[in-house]
Amino acid sequence: MNSFLSKFSKNQSLLYKGLLFISATLLIIYFLPKGGQFKYDFDKGKPWQYENLYAPFSFTIKKDKETLEKEEKSIRDSAIPYFDKDTSAVSESLSRFSESLETSFIDSLYADKALIKNIGETILKKVMGRGITNEVHPYSESKLIYIKNGNEVEEVLYKQIYTEDDITATINSELIAYELPNTKSYLSSILERSITANVTLNSRLTEDAITSEINAINPNQGIIEKGARIIAKGEVVEGNTFKILNSLSAEYESQIWSKSNQLWLLVGYSILIALVFLMLFLFLKKYRLEIFNNNTKLTFIFFNIVLMIFLTTLIIKYNASYVYVVPLCILPLVLKAFFDPRLGLFVHVLTLLLLGFIVPNSFEYLFLQIIAGIVTILTVSELYKRANLFISVGQITFVYIVGYFAFSVIHEGNIDTIEWETLGLFIICGLVTLFAHPLIYLYEKIFGLVSDVSLLELSDTNSKLLKELSNKAPGTFHHSLNVANLAEAAANEIGANAMLVRVGALYHDIGKMKNPTMFTENQVNSINSHNELEPLESASIIIGHVIDGIEIARKHKLPDRIIDFIRTHHGTSLVYYFYKKESEQNPDVAKENFMYPGPIPFSKETAILMMADSVEAASKSLKEPTSTKINDFVEKIIDGQMEQGQFLNANVTFKEIQQIKKVLKKKLNNIYHLRVEYPE
Repeated sequence: MNSFLSKFSKNQSLLYKGLLFISATLLIIYFLPKGGQFKYDFDKGKPWQYENLYAPFSFTIKKDKETLEKEEKSIRDSAIPYFDKDTSAVSESLSRFSESLETSFIDSLYADKALIKNIGETILKKVMGRGITNEVHPYSESKLIYIKNGNEVEEVLYKQIYTEDDITATINSELIAYELPNTKSYLSSILERSITANVTLNSRLTEDAITSEINAINPNQGIIEKGARIIAKGEVVEGNTFKILNSLSAEYESQIWSKSNQLWLLVGYSILIALVFLMLFLFLKKYRLEIFNNNTKLTFIFFNIVLMIFLTTLIIKYNASYVYVVPLCILPLVLKAFFDPRLGLFVHVLTLLLLGFIVPNSFEYLFLQIIAGIVTILTVSELYKRANLFISVGQITFVYIVGYFAFSVIHEGNIDTIEWETLGLFIICGLVTLFAHPLIYLYEKIFGLVSDVSLLELSDTNSKLLKELSNKAPGTFHHSLNVANLAEAAANEIGANAMLVRVGALYHDIGKMKNPTMFTENQVNSINSHNELEPLESASIIIGHVIDGIEIARKHKLPDRIIDFIRTHHGTSLVYYFYKKESEQNPDVAKENFMYPGPIPFSKETAILMMADSVEAASKSLKEPTSTKINDFVEKIIDGQMEQGQFLNANVTFKEIQQIKKVLKKKLNNIYHLRVEYPE
């Protein structure tokens, strides 16, 4: 049991990588469209690259989206609307007419009451019998409509029903036929008040009829028999041929994705996706071993790949024409902020290879996204400068628009058919890409990573922790600034992360705040506190500043990448002065008691800091420094560190160490350059 637990403990990192690999593969398989893949790749307006294609089976030619939309529009335009006639409205209007006549009739002024009532009721029934509407409709007078009166449906022209504006003129024209001296205007006013609209549009019935007709549209426009030639090699894919190929592709994919073939298709997808992730693992193992060994960073990369595929799938399921609104360029942008440009571009390309299974017009999509990714990597430098991100996003959007314009011209042969909405999607995509800054901040909090933006904030010497260092240990603070300048120059020389080295140098000695006077740079007089202590006790205080520094850093929530500089800046070196002093008194002294706990530097940046720190601190002991003394002094210190094996785990070459020495010598010569003495 113990041996099993021991093996599990040793291999848990590898097991986690395997679990991450399998989980990501299964998630992406789940996101993939459930259908087979047509074995020919073709684009409208481009020549057919394969041999003559013959129909492998009989299939129907599907109407394209535009044709179906035109037919649907035609049905809607020609649809006959349904109107409802209110049967109770006539009796209600007659009742109002009778009441108005009873209350307002004057025998001495008007004609016979019974006659007026009879004429009024006749006109009212006639007008309302045709129908009156108080609604406004976009129909022409010659538009055919259906009027539903109970269970009966009457077919009439729209002009045959009255509107409320027609009532007065209609009543007056009807009254012309009657001899009613001094009574027509009276009767007309009563009728106007009594007659009400009794015809309304039945939207539900009209829409149901339209929907029924739309559903009855035949999605096919012909049949291709098995063995018929579809296209010849070199023939341009366009017009009806393009429709036939799309129909064949759809039919082929639906036939392939059957219950009997489903398992094999899943196996095929699994192999291809696994190959993509395998390439990522191999790249990281060969060129980015530090990231490969760090499960948090590995999880971060896989999370971003899966997230981008998930967002793209979500948009495609909603509306495939919105696929370009997904800000894929955030992926290389974020990876470049946390790692390096080459890794950002490599992961971006691998993600696009996976998206090739999902997106429509995959060649066009991949081309535009790869170009945009390259532009992202080439243009975004110093992401912590906000203006750079805006400029880069503008360039990315411009590349999208120019690329889409070129594809549109190639496919259609003119610019009349360019979809301007797609250009708007590119602009929206660019605006969403600006979300990179808050996203980077969010990732820093979730995954414990650190970007150049955070490094810039940490490099501010007015920050709370550095102010505390300058107040409690001013000599150490000054030493840290000098080391930061030396380390930054060396990092620039060999192409290391200069910003990271500078910040690491500023914080590497914060542990000295606990006992500042125990370190010579903070002693303001000739009294040395170590004179009263035993060498072993003094050594433990000196060595303790590393542990104290780590504790202070964690308390102030500094990123782990900065704490690494505190932990490694002395490696496993020996506190030689106190060891020598103790060995003079006790020859059998244990050397381990006078050594820093380590670990030794494990990156170029931490190695640079060790060299710069040792050289800067020891340079204070130089008396009457000259160029020769400085050269020998730098060589001696760094060669000694190499002999102790301090750089064995750091990814730094002999050539780079020589370049670092050269920079340190030059900087120290500038610092200790003596001015010419002028006569008083």
